[in-house]
Amino acid sequence: MNFKPILIVPGEQKSIFFEIFFKSIKSKKFISPLILICDKENLYREIIRFKFKKKIEVLSFNEICKKKLQNRKIYLINVSNKIPEFYVKRCFKKAFDLLRKGVTNKIINGPINKTKTLNKKFLGVTEYIANSFNKKKFAMLIYNPKLSVCPVTTHLPLRLVKNHITKKTLREKILIINDFYKKFLKIKPKIAVTGLNPHCESILKFNEDEKIISPVINSIKNQINVKGPFPSDTIFLKKNREKFDVIIGMYHDQVLTPIKTLFEYDAINITLGLPFTRISPDHGPNERMLGKNKSNPISLIQAINFLDKS
Repeated sequence: MNFKPILIVPGEQKSIFFEIFFKSIKSKKFISPLILICDKENLYREIIRFKFKKKIEVLSFNEICKKKLQNRKIYLINVSNKIPEFYVKRCFKKAFDLLRKGVTNKIINGPINKTKTLNKKFLGVTEYIANSFNKKKFAMLIYNPKLSVCPVTTHLPLRLVKNHITKKTLREKILIINDFYKKFLKIKPKIAVTGLNPHCESILKFNEDEKIISPVINSIKNQINVKGPFPSDTIFLKKNREKFDVIIGMYHDQVLTPIKTLFEYDAINITLGLPFTRISPDHGPNERMLGKNKSNPISLIQAINFLDKS
């Protein structure tokens, strides 16, 4: 049985991704063909540095489209880094073209410098990829089989969060998450939703927990197993979190801080709502760790493992 290939865009050249990639391949017996989309010379330098022994076959874009790729093999599409400021976007463009041609429906991307590569036009890679495929409804799910989280707003400055908490947006996130769990994981998820304000209370006249969050939950709780709003300072207590598969929070650090405290790197970032499965390992470029051989590959291992099974 031939598995669909997994596209891998390593991202920034100055990052720990290759170190993590080589560690992952050495420690995990992957099944799907892997297609790296990056600069050949840089990859070869990293291969020598980390003494990576597994063969990588270089193919052109057209050859990848036509060739019957073998399971458990690694391929490379070379994208030159002669113009560094456009390099990462050119890698993504190759990947997007392969996805549009139906070569595969699986992609992993390494860490991206949002300021340099995205030029502050997008809040993050989630929004950049969704925009590239004209998707307005999407969600960022930080997934672990024991507990996942989703922030309604992603990499938004905290002072702007309340303006982006709307009934429409919250409802969309709940529906997208519920659909993903039913379709891909074959379970009806138990979903908790946090409030925005401390203890779901506010001294102001307009309380988002009462006026926005509660009405949304009440409107769909007969169709979907969703409850809330819960105070975010107690929902992650063991006796509370164990009742749910997913916790939806209103902003990034409200749910990502506790999930990383619980599982550290043992989680993956899945973009829901796309016509393919996009995963990003849960780590940044981390240039300070370059060459120190201290990186933890567990998130990339879990990403490959998830896509091998999908």
